[in-house]
Amino acid sequence: MIKDKTIAVVIPAYNEETQIEMVIESVPEFVDRILVVNDGSKDNTAEIVQRIIDADKNDYSSERIGETEIKPNRYNSVDIALKNAIESESVRYVPHGIYNSNPEKSRVILINNLENGGVGAAVANGYKWCRENEIDCIAKIDGDGQMDPSELEAICMPVINDEVDYVKGNRLIYPGASLIIPKVRYFGNSVLSILTKVASGYWHISDTQTAFTAISLKALKALKLYDLYRTYGYPNDILVKLNINFCSIKEIPIKPVYEIGEQSKMKIFKVIPRISSILIKGFFKRMWHKYLLKSFHPLFILYQIGFLSLIISIPFGIKILFKVLTNQPANPVTVLAFIFLFISGFQALLFAMWMDIQDNERLNK
Repeated sequence: MIKDKTIAVVIPAYNEETQIEMVIESVPEFVDRILVVNDGSKDNTAEIVQRIIDADKNDYSSERIGETEIKPNRYNSVDIALKNAIESESVRYVPHGIYNSNPEKSRVILINNLENGGVGAAVANGYKWCRENEIDCIAKIDGDGQMDPSELEAICMPVINDEVDYVKGNRLIYPGASLIIPKVRYFGNSVLSILTKVASGYWHISDTQTAFTAISLKALKALKLYDLYRTYGYPNDILVKLNINFCSIKEIPIKPVYEIGEQSKMKIFKVIPRISSILIKGFFKRMWHKYLLKSFHPLFILYQIGFLSLIISIPFGIKILFKVLTNQPANPVTVLAFIFLFISGFQALLFAMWMDIQDNERLNK
């Protein structure tokens, strides 16, 4: 606990028997709860965490951790409706169970997913427990030991101080990062960061694939956690969802850590197309939900005009290309129509993008 704010760390783990004990032991003392979410591991990950839990005889009970009862009055019907909606969503998460017999007294809590749902699904179940127990600041680290626990306080402090809703680490801006991050990963991360800027509206972020983050309870309550993308695209997906809910964000430089015994399960050339598809869908969802349904903005119209104009220009462009390839003169009307539609569409997209950047300045801290 820091400044009377409760803190938890969510650690998704899949086949991390060689690393998980070291990761748990390295979590700083100010962390009140450590949620290890075993995502259907086939090795001894669960047994190792169980041994740690069983060996700890201390009582970590706290009146600050647990579900808060909402007493109905004439002003809080929306809070009660939200609580009921969250409770009704429980069946939509990956099925899971808690190993601890008395989780309210334990510091380390083991959540066992009954099937392998993916890292995003594991994080969602960890977040779910933290939201239900009213944890003020929820950090997330991986179970492979690729995150320096000494940086955890810096990640959490902006949330603890109520400065922002979401904090993420950034390895790309750390001095010497390009010397240690594998070239393929550096390239893939850069490509996905560009796409995520456009899709999420957080134009000043980079290193979108880092999973070293902290989120506020307020932000968790604004998200449909069960709807988080279940595998490696979840860090990108959550950024889109946070932006739709007008959540503020901040980046903290963190050290890139490699070659400490971890075994990466991510295949970058398979992941990029999959995440790109998620981001394209997320972009259009953000446009409709944020800039039309929640708070209308002219950039919504500009984006639609831009895309529509470019799409309509395609048949004209194909006709012109066919004439060129067959050495036939192109119809001047067709050429003018193509030029007008293409330039108009391109300009509309540029203006919409510029307005998007300006509107989201307030969310970047």
